[in-house]
Amino acid sequence: MSRPVPETKVIVAPHLHPLDEFYAQAGMELPSTQVVAGEELPEPQRSLLVHEADMTPTLEAFYQARLRLKLLHRQERTDFYYRQVLLLTEAGKVVEFGAIKINLGLFSPPAQRAIREEQAPLGRILAQEHIKHTSRPKAYLKIRSDGYIQKALALESPHVLFGRRNTLWDPQGRPLAEIVEILPP
Repeated sequence: MSRPVPETKVIVAPHLHPLDEFYAQAGMELPSTQVVAGEELPEPQRSLLVHEADMTPTLEAFYQARLRLKLLHRQERTDFYYRQVLLLTEAGKVVEFGAIKINLGLFSPPAQRAIREEQAPLGRILAQEHIKHTSRPKAYLKIRSDGYIQKALALESPHVLFGRRNTLWDPQGRPLAEIVEILPP
């Protein structure tokens, strides 16, 4: 699952960062994406994405189910831990495809261990460890699924999907995590 990581960092598409890094390392072209206003998203995607709350509890409330994490890829560079994941209900329904860049240096050793165990979504770890933070979406996204996302979400054909680019900040204004969150249709 881990791949060698080049030392140079090239952000291909800021509104898709850190997902863009996984695509670049795999030599894949990014899916067709538009940045859109939050009010342009249809329901239920608008209610699930256009807010300043963590996605884990938002999705758990919507699906009335505890979520688990399925790791697709991971890598670590200095104090940064990257992972590409699916969030699933306990029954196995995929409710999110995402990529996250976590600044491990801003987390306590117990929180770092929980992150590296790759069992729980970051939102649950933040709540369990009582880590104060704010969530501030930077962009709402309209994405035409490509073969990679279709495979991850078990879609048989291309779909228009919606997501967001979000940053979690600590109380000192430092970015705890950069996230791309994409919902299935």
